[in-house]
Formats: sequence, structure tokens, C-alpha cells
Amino acid sequence: MNIGRVLLSTAAVAGLVALSACTTAAGGTRTADGRLKVTASFYPMQFLAERIGGSHVSVTGLTKPGTEPHDLELTPRQVGELGESGVIVYLKGLQPAVDDAIAQSGVRHIVDAASLTALEDHGTEVDGHHHTTGDNESGTGLGEDGPRHDEDAGADPHIWLDPVKYAAVAEGVGRTLAAADPDHAALYAKNTDALVRKLDALNTEFADGLRNRTSDTFLTTHAAFGYLAERYGLVEEAINGIDPEAEPSAARMRALQGLAKDTHVSTVFFETLVSDRTATTLAGDLGLRTDVLDPIEGITDRSRGSDYFGVQRANLRALQTALGAKK
Repeated sequence: MNIGRVLLSTAAVAGLVALSACTTAAGGTRTADGRLKVTASFYPMQFLAERIGGSHVSVTGLTKPGTEPHDLELTPRQVGELGESGVIVYLKGLQPAVDDAIAQSGVRHIVDAASLTALEDHGTEVDGHHHTTGDNESGTGLGEDGPRHDEDAGADPHIWLDPVKYAAVAEGVGRTLAAADPDHAALYAKNTDALVRKLDALNTEFADGLRNRTSDTFLTTHAAFGYLAERYGLVEEAINGIDPEAEPSAARMRALQGLAKDTHVSTVFFETLVSDRTATTLAGDLGLRTDVLDPIEGITDRSRGSDYFGVQRANLRALQTALGAKK
């Protein structure tokens, strides 16, 4: 990821503060028909806001479908309109341009998904291997809208791929919508409860569906599945690290070739928003198959499902096949 490309300069952001203030005063935090304006940084945050807010919110996503979220650049208009939001839902540390703009937005009700559950350090390269660990939980405190966890600079942001962690974020979104729009607090609470129940059921589907498997290890191009792996006792081995477009070293590729043989890996997973070239090369060298394991950073016409739940169930089926689990 080219950090220089995604970061708005401090001067550029500061120069747009006045514009943000003007648009806030002119447009307010509600649409003409009275709905609360909600801005979501990318698809997993947008999905929660839409499911919980229902017809009482108007949700704008900053990341267009098909755009790799890590590479997002904001236009001056997007930065200015951010200040009109009644609620912002984002995940700090994933999109630096968004982090900078939100810090200058002046919006009162902000949900940082990274503050609602413990972040961990996944995908750290040690002796040529990317390890999934669960011992690096950050410290906690109490924020305006719920519990907070101080962010680890090296923390894995992909919490939405674990249904349990995603449910904790959903509860935080529900609380913040209620705080911003008390007249509809009861509805937001009802919708949150319904969504959390569906996520609990999805967690059970994964646990049951992966219970009787012949292998624990799966191989991916992108270290996005550390939380999912940890939740269900799997081992994620990633060709790249947290950055999906990083190039693996020759030593890493050799190590993965040995690991694939030793652990009887059958499949190299790639994702829909990033080139499959590296996965195809490795799979070809080892005589393995390739398949999609989707980090659900956006929904496109290539996605194996029309929403979060559909794609997660497609991920479960792909893992069952790769790990020899009984369906």
C-alpha cells in the first residue's frame, strides 16, 4: 500500500475545515425527509449502519464497490460533506485518509469499530512465517459510546470477519445511532438485537461446519483471516501480510512451498479485489487448486453473495472444501 498516496496532507485537510463547517450549517445532519445522515467508511461499516438504522437513516459509503479500501483517496467534496454527518461509522487504522478527515470533521457521534473489540497482531513475519496470535490484546478504557481499546499500530483491522467481534461492533453502532437520534432509539435497539442474533447463528454455522475437518491450515494471499482462524481453531498462512498488494519474498515463497507439502494444503485462496497472479503462480508450482476466500471489503458483481451473510457462507463452504470438513 502506498501510504503517501492515500494520506491527505495536513494542510489540505485543514484547508477544508471551513468548507465542512459551512456545509454543516447549510445542510444539517438530516435529509430533507428527516432521515439521519450516516457516513460509513467502507462496506462492513455501511452494512451495519443500514441494517440497524433501517428506514430512519440515509447511509453514504465513502468507498465505492470494487475499490480496495486500503487505497481510498477522498475528494475535497467528500471531506466537506463528512461534516454534515449525524453519525460516522469507521475503523481507525484501516484507511489513513479517512482517519485524517474524520479528525477534522467536528462530528459529535462517531463510531470507531476498532474501539469496540480487542485488536490483535496477526500476520507478523517471524522466521519467514506469518503467525496468527491472540496474546496482544490492547488495553481498555471507557469512551462516550462504549468500551474503548487503545490501538496497536501493528494491529490487524479485519475484525468483521469474526462474527463474534462483528456483533460487538454492531452493538456499538446501535448505541451511537440511538444517542444521535433518541426518537428512534427503541427501533435501533430492536434492529441491533436482531442483527446480533443473526451473527450469533452465523458463528454457530462456522463452528459446526468446520468441526469435522481433516486439516487446520489454509493458505491465502492476504493475511485478512486471522480473527476468523483464531475463532475456529484454524491456522492462517498468508503469502502476503496485512497489505494485500505487498510482494512476498523469495524466502517466503520457498517456506510456503514446504509448508503446503508438510500440512497437506489443497488450496491457495485469493480475493476478488486484488490480482490472483501470486496465488496462481504458487498453486501452479505445487499442483494445488485455487479458490476465493473473500475478506468482504466490498460487494461487487463478482462477489459470491449479495451481502455480508451471503459472502460469509460462501467463505464457509470454501473452507470446508479446502480443509476436508464434512458439509
